[in-house]
Amino acid sequence: MVSDMRLSVTVVYSPAPREVREFTLSVAPLCSVLQALGASGLLQSFPDIDLRTAVVGVWGRKVPLTQVLRDNDRIEIYRTLTVDPKMARRERFAKQGARTTGLFIKKRPGAKAGY
Repeated sequence: MVSDMRLSVTVVYSPAPREVREFTLSVAPLCSVLQALGASGLLQSFPDIDLRTAVVGVWGRKVPLTQVLRDNDRIEIYRTLTVDPKMARRERFAKQGARTTGLFIKKRPGAKAGY
């Protein structure tokens, strides 16, 4: 019977850079993302997660909390960005210098910069 089958779901959250928490659980068919998050215990372990404002996705695609899960789905809770990626790149470029990044690192001897 189909109703006796359980779905295997993974819940992933990164509370800080280079720190990943992963929970694998077995849920009933027609389980929603919200129900799986509640069953994982993640919300009790990290009370700072506010599901009203948090962005949640399945396999890298943003989904609503009412999304019905399929077998082997990976639920991801995304942190908000603390730095604009464009600004971070500009700051890294300024710190490293123009001659050691991108096109400028591979130049022929005697050639002008960028060639």
